[in-house]
Amino acid sequence: MSDDSVNPEEGELQETAAPSPEGQDAPAEEGAADAVADAAADAVTAEADELALAKIALEERTLDLQRLQAEYLNYKRRVERDRELLRENATYAALTPIIDVLDTIDRAREHEPLEGGFKATAEQLERVVAQLGLVKFGEVGDAFDPTVHEALSHIGTDAEVEVTTCKVIAKAGYKIGDRVVRAAQVLVVDPA
Repeated sequence: MSDDSVNPEEGELQETAAPSPEGQDAPAEEGAADAVADAAADAVTAEADELALAKIALEERTLDLQRLQAEYLNYKRRVERDRELLRENATYAALTPIIDVLDTIDRAREHEPLEGGFKATAEQLERVVAQLGLVKFGEVGDAFDPTVHEALSHIGTDAEVEVTTCKVIAKAGYKIGDRVVRAAQVLVVDPA
């Protein structure tokens, strides 16, 4: 009776066939094969997960490296710009007081030609400041520009000019690059 079972719906006794030795082995082999296949699939999945994680980590490191490189380039540009600005400011501070000496030399030339050692010294000073970027500007006949000229007075009108024009240069102006160190002091005439 151990091989018999009762059908609950009909209440009859049913004989169950004894399992064959081949039938018992087949499910065990299938289970083992399934386990091996599952283990292999898990291993492949684990390797794929590790590979995906490694790729993500690589992308993150690459982005970090690119960010650091960009920050370094910006830092380098900023340092160069700051150095240039410091150099310009130092040049400006050093040459500003020399402008008064150049004005004195110009006034001396207006009275008589320079001679001897004073002429050589004046020319050397003018060469040195020119090499450092100090440029003299302001000529008779220039159109008046309030950004580079300081009008000391209007001296009337002139039929020969079409715009307000510098007629007399009281003191020359000086620039370093685009930066005006001192505006040219001028007397202007208006068009008639």
